[in-house]
Amino acid sequence: MTDWLFRGDYAAVPVNVPVLLLALLLAFVCGQMIAWVYMLTHSGLSYSRSFVSSLVVLPVLTAGVMMVLANNLITAFGMMAVFAIVRFRNILRDTLDTTYVLCGLVMGMACGTQRFPVAVVVCLLIVLIMVYLWFTGFGSRHRYDIILNLSWARPTGELAQVRTLLDRHSRRAHCTSQRSNAAGGVDLSYRVLLRDPARLDDLLKELDATAGVERYSSVPAQDESEI
Repeated sequence: MTDWLFRGDYAAVPVNVPVLLLALLLAFVCGQMIAWVYMLTHSGLSYSRSFVSSLVVLPVLTAGVMMVLANNLITAFGMMAVFAIVRFRNILRDTLDTTYVLCGLVMGMACGTQRFPVAVVVCLLIVLIMVYLWFTGFGSRHRYDIILNLSWARPTGELAQVRTLLDRHSRRAHCTSQRSNAAGGVDLSYRVLLRDPARLDDLLKELDATAGVERYSSVPAQDESEI
């Protein structure tokens, strides 16, 4: 029943399907580890969930490309020509879109070079990985619950009172913006991870009762999937 898969490789050097599967799974595990490290260590403002997903998929696709090439210089030059055409005709701004295009190219090259087992195994594994990334929301980061904006009318040296209040209600509070306003006060913006999101009203009530807080507002913070 499965002879067509294991014996359907008509290339000069047939591929070893068990070794192919092991290589692809190992590439997936390595890509997952790299993506986790990137998520944990990234501290800039250009975080992208699509880029994180690409870090998982690209090692698998690269392993598939190497299996298709199999030390074939003619195939390698053909791949370079195809990539050059795609790059010339299209400018893809999303990393995951580029990964899908690369996936299509790898599938076409595998079929064109008569490496049918490579095409089938790589395609099935890539589909499973893409569904896994989509279903689990892999790459999303939820580090804050709300974005709190307030206007402080007292001297900035007395902001410790606000900080104490935030520390009492939150696990983490980070001031992302501080600027002077026309009334001579200071407008502040905080990202806050609440100890108990259900008690947000208690935090807002205490802010309302704090002398120096003229106005305030809070909005839910979205997952950092594309910032």
